[in-house]
Amino acid sequence: MSSSERASDEETKVGNELPKMREQTIGADFVHPDAHLTVEEQKEIDRKLLWRLDIKLIPWLCLLYLISFLDRTNIGNAKVAGLTRDLNMTGGQYNAALSVFFVSYSLAEPLTNVLLKKLRPSIFLPIIMVLWGICMTLMGIVHNFEGLAAVRFFLGLAEAGLFPGVNYYLSCWYKRSEFGIRAAIFFSAAALAGSFGGLLAAAIAQMDGIAGLHGWAWIFILEGIFTVLVGIASYWMVHDFPDQATFLSVDDRKRVLARLKADNQASAEHEEFKMTYFWQSVTDWKTWAYAVIYMGCDGALYAFSLFLPTIIQELGIAGSDSPTISNLLSVPPYAAAAMLTVLVGYIADKTRYRGYCNMAVSLLGIAGFSMLLGSQKPAVKYAGTFLGACGIYPAVPNSISWAANNVEGVYKRGVTLGFMIGWGNLNGVVSSNIYQTKDAPQYYVGHGVVLAYLTLFYGLGSVVTHLLLRQENGKRRRGERDGWAEGKNEAEMELLGDKRPDFMYTL
Repeated sequence: MSSSERASDEETKVGNELPKMREQTIGADFVHPDAHLTVEEQKEIDRKLLWRLDIKLIPWLCLLYLISFLDRTNIGNAKVAGLTRDLNMTGGQYNAALSVFFVSYSLAEPLTNVLLKKLRPSIFLPIIMVLWGICMTLMGIVHNFEGLAAVRFFLGLAEAGLFPGVNYYLSCWYKRSEFGIRAAIFFSAAALAGSFGGLLAAAIAQMDGIAGLHGWAWIFILEGIFTVLVGIASYWMVHDFPDQATFLSVDDRKRVLARLKADNQASAEHEEFKMTYFWQSVTDWKTWAYAVIYMGCDGALYAFSLFLPTIIQELGIAGSDSPTISNLLSVPPYAAAAMLTVLVGYIADKTRYRGYCNMAVSLLGIAGFSMLLGSQKPAVKYAGTFLGACGIYPAVPNSISWAANNVEGVYKRGVTLGFMIGWGNLNGVVSSNIYQTKDAPQYYVGHGVVLAYLTLFYGLGSVVTHLLLRQENGKRRRGERDGWAEGKNEAEMELLGDKRPDFMYTL
């Protein structure tokens, strides 16, 4: 069978269908534990295994990201509770305190996935959680801008490993057609954090004056202490990669590796780090294409999440000038975004057209920020926040899933996701400075910049990347890439990763 025929066959069978495993092996000394069973029996075992993985992995990881996103964005809730007033900060100083987080956060991200792989998730993730929980607690006892900025810098450094790390981690457990919905469920915790954070901040702020501390200080202190406690518990709740996971039997570990292998993920087994993988990622055009796409949705995400309470406070809706009301009014847009995030993840997994999903969702965001930019009516603007949230939040996990689907090799994928997410988060520096106090209540500059990000980087970037991937798939089907595999044995073929002629890109 030629590589073009193999590629076409692979594309039709990838999805929820479990490939036949009677003859399947991984390595010369590996035989699938279910090779003697019928296909129907294999499917039933696979279904139960997948359910077990979901129960063991997803809920706790969602909790970790909910806490992470809450801890990095609760400063927006603290601001409407009097943070800038009590610390005698100017609008520029507040924006600088936001920006410094993204500098350390972004610069550390490309390296964190390598550390995650070398230290193991059950060690790495609890350590960084305890560290950022301590930073969060310290934010509650700062007395000036300098103290706040210093703690925010170290908060970014400590948090940097969670989001790219978990997405990379999940991509090492699930098939390409299964990853999107799980990444979406994981990321929906961010939307829930925005929703839950508004409610929580409104409640905690009522502690103003207790022990001589302001309400905003209690927001940081209580959430920081909770983060430390969850971080400690994570040592027992976070599991390692498939070849080391202790909650699986030996046979189940083989089953996980076999199903990844059947999905053409050649690096399902253990892989030693080599600088070759780093340079493979850096020189791959897909790394930078996805970085541009992620820049478009992530820059918009942080602008939205950091300033939504402030935007709502300026809308002119009855009672929105109250910190409690503005925090509460921020809840419904986030709730809508969380539901759509999961729905888009499901659709993208089923159709395997992640690029089309990106394009469609970007139109919602463009419409929402056009309403915020062009209307003077509070009701229209508030409706715009719903469309804005729905246009931004689903894009983040879908873009990451798209990249993870199309980069093969454990370390290469980890480096690619690190660069992609790091570059996207670096744009948080821009997001932190585009909503200036002097621009209230219209915020033309802020809304305009977000609209440009959604249109040029996110929307147009998705179109261009989709077209380039479609063109490459066509070349592989026609056998134009068969020369890459000539003279190579199976081990050498695996080292090609996504450059295997029979590896078909997800569109």
